[in-house]
Amino acid sequence: MRFTSHFMQGIAAAAMLLAGGTAAAQDPYPNRPITVIAPYSAGGDADLAARNFAAAAQRALGQAVVVMNKTGASGVIGSAQAIASPPDGYTLLLARTGSQAILPAVMPTTTKYKWDDYTFIGTLELNPYGCIVNGKSPYKTFDDLVAAMRTKGKTMNFGTAGVLTTNDMGPRQLFRILKLTDQTPTQIPYKGTGEASMSLVAGQTEFACGSLGSFISLVKSGALRALMVTSAERMPTMPDVPTARELGYAEMEGIVGWSAVFGPPKLPAEVRDRLAAALKTIAADPAWIAATEQTYSIPFVRPPEATREFVRQQYQLYRSLGEQLNIIDAKM
Repeated sequence: MRFTSHFMQGIAAAAMLLAGGTAAAQDPYPNRPITVIAPYSAGGDADLAARNFAAAAQRALGQAVVVMNKTGASGVIGSAQAIASPPDGYTLLLARTGSQAILPAVMPTTTKYKWDDYTFIGTLELNPYGCIVNGKSPYKTFDDLVAAMRTKGKTMNFGTAGVLTTNDMGPRQLFRILKLTDQTPTQIPYKGTGEASMSLVAGQTEFACGSLGSFISLVKSGALRALMVTSAERMPTMPDVPTARELGYAEMEGIVGWSAVFGPPKLPAEVRDRLAAALKTIAADPAWIAATEQTYSIPFVRPPEATREFVRQQYQLYRSLGEQLNIIDAKM
């Protein structure tokens, strides 16, 4: 009898544990901390966007959201890790133009993942893009810079944060539009946008094109001069700088920095929808809006399907450019 009593008690305890485990398994997402992989180094556009998102997502989701910088291979290592993560919504990727559009388009063999290998959750922001010269440069306008490229471009140089970044691909698009077949300026690649901007200030390079957030403080101080922006409208922070469309180069509008949130492949629809709903909440979060604008970025939150279409267009832009320049999987 005692044995039977103990046996039944054991069965009851096991049933309670099982019930508890089932209840825990059925807890709504999220019920533990979420990690956001930022595939670039700390302090850059991707890192700042990831940290602004993490702070706002923590408020929207009610769970801790931590940023992990997983750098290497121009964003490929962190991006690949996100793809390989369990599709449970607890590992997300801070997606960027270079790692999610340019590299899959131009270096598909090296990159190995495709632009659409992810679960698209939503876009976050746009990083206004433009071209800049030294504050003492003889090129006072964008037309001045273009005229110089047409006549002596082969002897000119420009600084970038590395090959196959928007710093690199933007000028390539411009050179293609201008048909600079034998007058293409020489690229001087640096380790990051900071070094590229300092080389411009020091007069070591003649111009640069890139996300303007990294240059605006230097433009405001007079150390640098902005000549053109690719945004549809002039930037409020630089109202005197004309847009590419105003200058007759509408094809440059596709060149823009951006951040988005992706998940691993096969993320359950209910998890994706929960995250997309959180992004909608974040889009109206005054603290997130202020933090984003402080980096001179433009809030640009879009739902999953619109995000997929936006990234597809970006991929196709760089794929087409790579084919025209014959640099698909070329040794860079």
